[in-house]
Amino acid sequence: MSEKNRDGKRAARQRLAMEREKQKSAEKRRRALIVGASVVCVLGLAAVIGVIAANAGKDDGDTAGPVVAPSGAQGEDSLAIPVGAAGAGSTLTIWEDFRCPACKGFEQTYRSTIHELTDAGQLKVEYRLATIIDGGMGGSGSRKAANAAACAQDAGKFTPYHDVLYDNQPPETDDAFGENGRLIELAGKVDGLDTPAFRRCVEDGTHGSWVDKSNETFRTSDYTGTPTVLLDGRNIYQDRSMTPAKLKQMVRDAN
Repeated sequence: MSEKNRDGKRAARQRLAMEREKQKSAEKRRRALIVGASVVCVLGLAAVIGVIAANAGKDDGDTAGPVVAPSGAQGEDSLAIPVGAAGAGSTLTIWEDFRCPACKGFEQTYRSTIHELTDAGQLKVEYRLATIIDGGMGGSGSRKAANAAACAQDAGKFTPYHDVLYDNQPPETDDAFGENGRLIELAGKVDGLDTPAFRRCVEDGTHGSWVDKSNETFRTSDYTGTPTVLLDGRNIYQDRSMTPAKLKQMVRDAN
């Protein structure tokens, strides 16, 4: 083989090697672009999900604000609204949702007994508020009614307003409590509650973030629904033998 032929073949091999290197470099750049684009898509999707999550449950101009507990709220994170004598022998903890039909049923059955026991100084009640119907049925009535009830607590009118809300509870699918005007209208049924301060509290959603925090506490608990009713830590709502008379006797025995 002549020297000329050998040089030609050597040059051909070098050109082939250079072409392969170019192809490898191009492939690396292509893969880098694909990975980069994928990362951007994932980050973009995460940003969208974050925006959706941040705005979940907000409507009618409601925005998250500072957590402002109502006057006199007690317990961890001040999430319990107390009714009755602090030194009572028994404590009844009630998790409720103002749109919850079962909560209304509980109130209709046990309200007079609970009032009798609290008035006698034998029972302290801790009301804790949840908004699970808003989550299940849509709307904002649970949240806004709970905020309004907290505003009533500021005015020292929680118990009568609480009772008025249940007495006038709309059907579960009707988000009438989502209208601040309706909540203010119902305040007119409680002597001395419909004041400029109460109206501002309702319309501004002063305790909205506090309601959200209360609901989150309920959501992350072991409780499965409302009402959840605990007498000195014992879930009595699950006791099918429970009656107002039995509750009264249990409280009197504890006292």
